[in-house]
Amino acid sequence: MASFVHRIEVHYKKDPREKIRTDRIRLLGFSIDELQLVDVYTVATARRDIQRDELQEIGARLTNPVVQDFVVDEATTALFDYAIEVGFLPGVTDNVGTTARQTIEDYLGIKFGDGEMVSSSELYFVRGRLAPDMLTRLAATLANPLVNRVSIKTLQEYGEEGMDRVVPQVRLHELPAAGTVDLAIPDEDLARLGKEGICDPETGQRRGPLALDLAQLHAIREYFDRQKRKPTDVELESLAQTWSEHCKHTIFASAMDDDIPKGLYMTCIQAATNEIRAEKGDRDICVTVFTDNSGAIIFDDEYLVTHKVETHNSPSALDPFGGALTGIVGVNRDTIGFGLGAKPCINVYGFCVGDPASDPKLFRGKDRASPILPPLQILDGVVRGVGVGGNCSGIPTPQGFCYFDNRYAGKPLVFAGTVGVMPRQHNGQNLYQKKAEPGDLIVMVGGRVGKDGIHGATFSSEPLDPASPVTAVQIGDPITQKKFSDVIVKEARDLGLYRSITDNGAGGLSCSVAEMAKECNGCHVELDRVPLKYPGMASWEIWISESQERMTLAVPPEKLAAFTGLLERREVEATVIGRFTDTGRCVVDYHGSTVMDIDLAFLHDGLPRKHLATVQVQKTYPGPDLPCPVRLDDTLISMLGRRNICSTEFVTIQYDHTVQGGHVLGPVQGKGRVQAVATLTKVVPGSKKGVGLSQALFPAYSEIDPYRMAGAAIDTAIRGLVALGISPEAIALLDNFCWCSSDEPERLWQLKQAAKGCYDYAKAFGTPFISGKDSMFNDFSGYDAENNRVRVSVPPTLLISSIGIHGDVAKAVSLDAKVAGDLVYVIGTTEEELGGSEYFAHLGYPGATVPRLDAAAARTCYLRLTDAIAHELVASAYPVSHGGLGVALAKVAIAGRLGMDITIPGTLRPDFFLFSETLARFVVTVAPDHKRAFERMLGADALLLGKTGGSRLRITGRTLLLEQEIARLEEAYKAPFRRF
Repeated sequence: MASFVHRIEVHYKKDPREKIRTDRIRLLGFSIDELQLVDVYTVATARRDIQRDELQEIGARLTNPVVQDFVVDEATTALFDYAIEVGFLPGVTDNVGTTARQTIEDYLGIKFGDGEMVSSSELYFVRGRLAPDMLTRLAATLANPLVNRVSIKTLQEYGEEGMDRVVPQVRLHELPAAGTVDLAIPDEDLARLGKEGICDPETGQRRGPLALDLAQLHAIREYFDRQKRKPTDVELESLAQTWSEHCKHTIFASAMDDDIPKGLYMTCIQAATNEIRAEKGDRDICVTVFTDNSGAIIFDDEYLVTHKVETHNSPSALDPFGGALTGIVGVNRDTIGFGLGAKPCINVYGFCVGDPASDPKLFRGKDRASPILPPLQILDGVVRGVGVGGNCSGIPTPQGFCYFDNRYAGKPLVFAGTVGVMPRQHNGQNLYQKKAEPGDLIVMVGGRVGKDGIHGATFSSEPLDPASPVTAVQIGDPITQKKFSDVIVKEARDLGLYRSITDNGAGGLSCSVAEMAKECNGCHVELDRVPLKYPGMASWEIWISESQERMTLAVPPEKLAAFTGLLERREVEATVIGRFTDTGRCVVDYHGSTVMDIDLAFLHDGLPRKHLATVQVQKTYPGPDLPCPVRLDDTLISMLGRRNICSTEFVTIQYDHTVQGGHVLGPVQGKGRVQAVATLTKVVPGSKKGVGLSQALFPAYSEIDPYRMAGAAIDTAIRGLVALGISPEAIALLDNFCWCSSDEPERLWQLKQAAKGCYDYAKAFGTPFISGKDSMFNDFSGYDAENNRVRVSVPPTLLISSIGIHGDVAKAVSLDAKVAGDLVYVIGTTEEELGGSEYFAHLGYPGATVPRLDAAAARTCYLRLTDAIAHELVASAYPVSHGGLGVALAKVAIAGRLGMDITIPGTLRPDFFLFSETLARFVVTVAPDHKRAFERMLGADALLLGKTGGSRLRITGRTLLLEQEIARLEEAYKAPFRRF
């Protein structure tokens, strides 16, 4: 318990953030004049008081003296009407506070002990009179009750004393011993146990979801009946994590109908990759697929690159900032945990959220209890979370997207991915291979264990509902992670100080240690050795906590001193918590008692097999029965302003995409700064090669035709890289299935069709899958404002990510039109395929005809186009996607701030020709001198539309269809998020 508490408040002399902050709050409907921000540090010590002169020196070290001032133990003076202070609740990771504590420790030459801490908070001064309900709403906008405490004072209450001194210390009174769980109970009670969790003997409350169904609980009961004992809570919680949908992917692994006896994963995803690799033979680019934390492909003779994309949907619905931050630093650890450790070199992101202009009144509880966060607050939080994770880790974040649909209002989808790079060998050892040996020590490195992240794996395996656990929320610490990332990848790996490594992600130690134990067939853990953030945690909590910034390594005993000595010099905590064995068992001890003793075979393979049945969805979707407008000027302006077409540069500018110095083609391109669909980065200094990345998803197609939806996503992700000049021969894919209501046969039929599409189109393009992830229950279950039960499900969503190796980045082309007089081509034919298109959505109809794809013909065309780019015949290239050809032409013109004079053929209605989303197309500009060579190379696939020049986009069919200044188009393209 802290005896001495001091408060340091830091404020700007003239805050450069104030106008943007105030405008943003006004945008949300709050009539305020000004919103000032003060950074607060609360210092709590027990063993000694920090003297006044020391506090002044500490304040100076927490302040930029050029632009900031500070006060110690007194209230900041300001003009305001209300003061709102937002701090973290006890136990929530406080990265700023941690950094401030380390600053104080360095200055004073001390170490804070148990019960001593530095916490950070933000003090907002609000000028402007607000009604009480609006003041409460403003506080709720500035804070998240799941992770933050809030204190509000009027100017009069603030007075001379200011805000209260609050120390967010954790106080626990948990039972240290493991309890047993009686499974000899009726099925009704078993089902409740699986859904709501173990009943705590102290509080009588359920601990949180196990996400175990009756068949799984019966199998567990039968196993322990054979052992002639009851399971402990540690064992049951561990089985729940290991068998969760999140970890075991039970739906993709299960037999389905009569034609998928081995499950969708083995039949569609793995089979496609295996067959492609076998067909390619010596041309196979894959190194490791599906078996490690990331997938890997060959970069060159010396290096490989890895890629992995994860989802962090459920946590981001509760705490968008923490969920997204944890997602990005977590997938960074998947890179560090690949082989013996790859260096994270590129981050990617993707956000599917509701319309930020909407504010759906949905609640997790009755009587308007526990409202969901509005889409704008979710968007703001996830954008900041990914930014903090990447920027603080020194990892560039060039690639990403935002997609908006109100069906994501109940539960957003948050994608986070990382590319890594590593030598293929060092001193004759393959660095992409690892294996723990019996006798190796189990060493946990990085952060300490707390109650944050408990039940994260099981929580994300179920729909979001009133029982969703607060403890599933985590906030990552990228600074701690950066320190151990560097020491592992840059030093310990090449010194050969460990044999295997993996990250502590879903399920925490219970999954990381048990997964590594498969490499040597056993482990023995001493749980009381695990370093904790605070005392009082129960053994089951320590074992399954997903507290961030932790890795588990297998260290030979003879190398322990060198390993721990190196980490100590780099200020990274490393603790031996057990030993790997060959007993075939996972044994966990706690304070001298065995709290877990399970056969590894049962732990990993005892999960009962399911046989799933599907029911075909048969629906008709109407299209518009409207005439084509005579002029399409207003239509194009409106299309460019649609959320899924317009600029999202407000996200891009928050992320550092040039750190590490490998930037070639970034997230916005051209003088007009248009959002690119693909980026190119150098990851090996001195090499002329680069890594290209792209992504694609078409949720609007899913309900109409999930098979063609998969084809559209695969084709568009590949086309993004082809437009850079990367051959399909050098491209690999990743799949992320985010489905809804996956216990419904109709949704499973859609899933099956999409998976079949993945097999067929990946095979046709010859692009193997190297990694993937599925998230099967992206549903919100709750209430509306009138207490009616509500279920909001995301549209079935498949994100396809592509990674490819560009042979010579100097020959890559960007999307922007370059020179007046260049010729403008469309590559590929255009059909009347507008089902699920942005144009039909603009008109208010879904439509029935989703674009079809001849992948074999497309692949031939793509090989020709990349050959043309390699021969430097192409000035710019951009894949036609959402919004169709008209939008693509406009974006290429905006990017170059260069007009176009275009003539389209009369084969289709003009609006259909311009806004159809037919696949396998590009807009390409070519210098007139290269016309003959280019057309000879592309043949009938290239249709000349016109040329660049002037300041207007002019499109003519049989009559003039539109003519608009490029500046006007740029304004329409950038207007929707200009104030964000």
